Order: sequence, then structure tokens, then C-alpha cells
Amino acid sequence: MNTNHQPVDNSRRLWNTRYGVMAAMNQDNPIVQSLRQYGEWIEQELDILGSFLQEGQVVVEFGGEYAAHALWLAKAVGDQGRVIVAEPRRIEFQQLCANLALNGLGNVHAEAMWLGRQSGFTSLGELFPESSASQTERVRTSTLDEQALDELHLLKINLPGAAAALLAGAHETVRRCRPIIYLRLASIGQAVTDISALKELGYRCWSHLPFMFNKDNFAGSTDNNFPGCVHQNIIAAPIEGRQDFDRLQEI
Repeated sequence: MNTNHQPVDNSRRLWNTRYGVMAAMNQDNPIVQSLRQYGEWIEQELDILGSFLQEGQVVVEFGGEYAAHALWLAKAVGDQGRVIVAEPRRIEFQQLCANLALNGLGNVHAEAMWLGRQSGFTSLGELFPESSASQTERVRTSTLDEQALDELHLLKINLPGAAAALLAGAHETVRRCRPIIYLRLASIGQAVTDISALKELGYRCWSHLPFMFNKDNFAGSTDNNFPGCVHQNIIAAPIEGRQDFDRLQEI
């Protein structure tokens, strides 16, 4: 038996980020690279969401991204608010839950599911054909309407190309709650479909192009690993509302 009770060095197992502590991740993708080097992920997305999100509000985020933005969302809506994060990928979901637990976020509810047109089950390989996800591993699917939310103030869709299907299963919720909708675009053809779906629901749409590198990043790093890289995003607001993003290009 090993009787050498040396203290465990957790310095490389945890990362300090702008909005909380995160467990170290080995995945080689831009989200992890940004969190590891800069202590944040696409901060300009949060800048625009912070211009209207208030304490006590309800947010749905589709695509957990290891809780990179859920940590901020939880603080933005406060203890009286609620953040629901739906993440269909098993490993990403486990990492998401770990980071939520590390920060003691009781106002965040994580769900292992895909939000789309209908409820049931499907394979991760069908949803993410270009990933290493098992073709036979299955995930629960649901609609936003089936969540029966009393309120919804922000719907944030992080998975490019998923918006049109999600909105098809969210007509009642969107009609009743009229949330701000923020989403990332995929191909040009899919972008046309997503924007058309928003306009059919009575929304105005603006283009938002957040840079992946923030020169004022949390870690103070001056090395830009994402030179010139932006995300093609849309922010949408109900046409009957007063929200107007006049500094952005309306589509």
C-alpha cells in the first residue's frame, strides 16, 4: 500500500476563466483552445447579449460548449433566473455538468437532448455525421414546445444549422414568449433557411460578426491564434417589440 500522502497537484486539472473555474479538457477544438489560452470564448457574443439580458429572466441555450457561456448566463440572470442548457453529445454533456458543479450553479439545468422538430430518439452519428460520435449511440430528441416553459427571454442556438428544425418545434413557445433569438449560421443555403424561419415567426434579423479573438481577453494574452476569424451570427427580435440593434446591419 502506498503510504506517501503527498498533496495532489490540481493546478493543471482546473482552469481559471473569466466567469468561473473549469475542468481541464483535452479536446482539440477552437472552444477548448480559446478557454485554455484566453480564459474565455467569443466574448463579443456575451457583450451583445449583456445589452438586454436582465436578472430573473429565463434562457435556453442549445449546444453546451462545456458551459463556456452558461457560466456567464447564470450570473446575468441571477438566482431568481433560470438557464436551461441542452447538449446532445455525451462527452460534451458530461464536461458541461462537471463545470456547472465546480461553480455551484443551482440556477442552471442541464439536459442531455437534441432540440428539434419532434420527440423520440436518434443516433449521434446522424446528427453529427462529420464527428467521431458512434453511429449507434442514441440520444433523446425533444421539441422546445414540449418543455412547457412559462417564460423565455433568450433562445441561444450554438449549433450551426440547427435553428430551422428547432424553431419548427418551438412555434407555440415563440408565439407566446417572444424571446430574443441568437444563433450561429452554417452554410449559405442553410443560413437562408434559418433566416426565413425567423421572419415567418415575425422577427427582424441583424447580422452579428463577433471576432473569436478578444485583445482584452481574461488571460491578457497578446497571441492571436484566430487572426481575422469571426462567427457568422444572427440576432433576431420580434417585430412588435422595441429592441433595435441599430449598430448592426439588418437583413
